[in-house]
Amino acid sequence: MQYFVYGRDRAGAGELKASLTPEHWAFMDGYADTLIARGPTLTPDGESTTGSLHIVDLPTLEAAQSFAYDETYYRAGVFDDVLLCRFTNHTPGTMWDFTSAAAGLNRYLVHTDDAPRPLSSPQIILYGDLSALDTDQHLGRAVLLESPDPESAAALAQADVSQVHPWTFGGRR
Repeated sequence: MQYFVYGRDRAGAGELKASLTPEHWAFMDGYADTLIARGPTLTPDGESTTGSLHIVDLPTLEAAQSFAYDETYYRAGVFDDVLLCRFTNHTPGTMWDFTSAAAGLNRYLVHTDDAPRPLSSPQIILYGDLSALDTDQHLGRAVLLESPDPESAAALAQADVSQVHPWTFGGRR
């Protein structure tokens, strides 16, 4: 089963997070074969992180909870909160399979709480529906995409611009 794990940084935790990045990557290396997407969300200027996104394929809810809550950043108090939910992937493969990268475009995570709807564009890296861990209750969508700016990203994902977060590929495969 696939899971969406999004830790949003606590204010003022940037230095702590930076100091723990090697440990975080070592933790993630243990999940290398299960990662579908990963990477930090960023401030609009791209200079600082605002969160850490992972989409991972794990066999059980308990394994997903361990992934989310045994992770280095979480244990050290870097995150203000962590969103953990099921992810239904509507694109084949992983972010590393994305072959339509275009020069001059930025990458974004669009995280909405709206109804499911099909999306189609060569600029979409990955997208899927989010649902509750223990029911089929729909919680929204997550879209990873390339776009010239947040407004264009919102239009492509059929979302409000306030739901758009600068994002980039992270870690190592």
